[in-house]
Amino acid sequence: MPTDDTLLTSDNHALLLIDHQYLQLLAVRSHANDTIVNNTVMLAKGARIFGVPTLFTTAFAERQELIQEIQAVHPEQVPIDRSGLNSWDDERVRDWVKASGKKKLVMAGLWTEVCLTMPVLSAIAAGHEVYIVTDASGGGSVEGHERAVQRMMQMGARPLTVASYVSELQRDWGRTETADDVANLFAELGGGFGQGLRWEWQLLGLKEGTR
Repeated sequence: MPTDDTLLTSDNHALLLIDHQYLQLLAVRSHANDTIVNNTVMLAKGARIFGVPTLFTTAFAERQELIQEIQAVHPEQVPIDRSGLNSWDDERVRDWVKASGKKKLVMAGLWTEVCLTMPVLSAIAAGHEVYIVTDASGGGSVEGHERAVQRMMQMGARPLTVASYVSELQRDWGRTETADDVANLFAELGGGFGQGLRWEWQLLGLKEGTR
């Protein structure tokens, strides 16, 4: 695949999933809870297909663990747990980013206006190019989510959705080493498009491994 630094590729960025925990999720009012979980799982699984370094963080994990479906994508990973609102203030997070060697960072988190906005702004100030996955993030209100997205964009953050993220990494369906996994990911979690794929496979009589 040709090098194009204006787009995300499997090897030019790292993914940070910030505080996708139960208490935060229950207080989200900008999106339906199941939408946030579905999209974040799709985001994490998409990054795993392409081997993107991925970090989970939590706050006060003894009171609320990471959402189980998200943790299950990397069951071996122990999230970095902290007490502060800004995960970028935690030296372990900064060290992980430094060790990844990536200047581009993709982030999603709960809540948008607090635990996502702060590290996004701090990472931009530290010289990183930051992308925010808006439909895998959620705020305490629609206004809270939207104002936070606007604020981050004003500082240079680049918004995208889960579907655009996974599609940008795949880029070409001729990339056969990941095409089947990506198609199956959309079929599993891709909403109406995924259901359309399943119907097409049914009509064509395609079986697993022949799509």
